[in-house]
Amino acid sequence: MLTKDQLSEIRDLQDECEAEDGIRLKLNWDMLERRQDGIKQDFLVYDSNELAGFIGLYGFGNKAELCGMVKPEYRRKGLFSSMLNEAWEEARKQGFHKILLNAPSSSESAKKFLASLQAVYVFSEHQMKWEGGPLTPSDDVTLRLSTDQDIPFETGLEIDCFGFTPIEADMYVNRVKLENREQFFIIEFKGEAVGKVRLAEEKEKESWIYGFAVSPKHQKKGIGRQTLHRILSEETSKGRSVFLEVEAKNLHALKLYESVGFKAYDAQDYYLLR
Repeated sequence: MLTKDQLSEIRDLQDECEAEDGIRLKLNWDMLERRQDGIKQDFLVYDSNELAGFIGLYGFGNKAELCGMVKPEYRRKGLFSSMLNEAWEEARKQGFHKILLNAPSSSESAKKFLASLQAVYVFSEHQMKWEGGPLTPSDDVTLRLSTDQDIPFETGLEIDCFGFTPIEADMYVNRVKLENREQFFIIEFKGEAVGKVRLAEEKEKESWIYGFAVSPKHQKKGIGRQTLHRILSEETSKGRSVFLEVEAKNLHALKLYESVGFKAYDAQDYYLLR
């Protein structure tokens, strides 16, 4: 588990690197702030009591994602490579079968580094922000906080909607509920549980939508759109901006989000490490 001082140092380093490079890093703060004791997931390097570099390891089923940064004056000294090797070895020890490194699409230095590793490009995600639009939530679609009794249903959605195996889905659902500070919701359509979504408050006045899924047998009924309308109505009434991420090749979801008023402002590329 990271200490408050470590979290503050990571935040400061992120701000410095983003300002220096004109990028936005995906450090999954919802997960960083709720790390499990006894599991090595964070790799920090100090020089004279100053945080010089950081990499975080994030588990999603049998897949691990890595993302990190190095203070500008410590670059080109092999620091990131050293941290990356340690993080990769640890991910393998923890049983992850696929290890991905993600980097901002606009970062040319990241592209050059990944090319030197012979990392294989896998996919990209758009980061989107809601920029406004008409909202007309329907009373037929409601959200309620999930309970332990909903875990089997949520696990089934990970299998049906995201391609997890039963073992991976069970492991992922239990881990994400333990590590994250998000609000987990069950989507109901006319009183029947049909999907799930979770909300995370990241930075001041930012709400992020994650894990949004509607059961295949209830898709194409406008439930996804109405769920977004309800979330957007409630979050914007609190003065919060709403964000989400979507895989670039998921054209159906991308079209839905754009039609509701989300616009892409950045992208993250994912590369397979071998």
